[in-house]
Amino acid sequence: MKRIVLFAFVAVALMAAGCGKAYYATMEKMGYEKREIMADRVVDARDAQQDAKEQFASALDMFKSVVNFNGGTLEEKYETLNDEYEASEARAQKVRDRIESVEDVAEALFDEWQDEITQYSSAKLRRSSQAKLAETQNRYNRLLRAMKRASSRMDPVLAAFKDQVLYLKHNLNAKAIAALEGELSAIRGDVDVLVREMEKSIAEADAFIRTLDQ
Repeated sequence: MKRIVLFAFVAVALMAAGCGKAYYATMEKMGYEKREIMADRVVDARDAQQDAKEQFASALDMFKSVVNFNGGTLEEKYETLNDEYEASEARAQKVRDRIESVEDVAEALFDEWQDEITQYSSAKLRRSSQAKLAETQNRYNRLLRAMKRASSRMDPVLAAFKDQVLYLKHNLNAKAIAALEGELSAIRGDVDVLVREMEKSIAEADAFIRTLDQ
């Protein structure tokens, strides 16, 4: 019952605040600091990238199976490949949404931190906090670059997948399969690059989360 009331309260705050300052203020009243929210959102973004990495690999495997078509109907292959493309697009959008949510809370956290630094009466503590803020911002900026670099690698792969799905849809015959085969190497290379960038970004997320726990 308490959980239901909690979620209802948050939902009302979200609708009223549009996920802005009032939302974070409400969460803080409930015991959730921006630092905790940021850590949770970085975890969500990391997990979304892991899911996307696995989905793109799955889609590539399906693309390979279509190229190596040796049974069944081409219509079935098209439907399966289209499902993989749509699943990949959904995973990609989730990654983009998670990155935006991280950016939103990071801006709120760093603005608050900078404002509160001016409240120190101790110059020594003020300098220490300013240095810690700068260090955290630098690590965050490195994380954000990694996440956005990995995210941008999804676009050419999605475009290639969509091209192949459309081409197969419009040409359900052996010649279409032969044409797709010629694109396989380039797509495999793009997916390999995407996977590497995703893994780097996931590693950066893990490292950043550890710094927030210190």
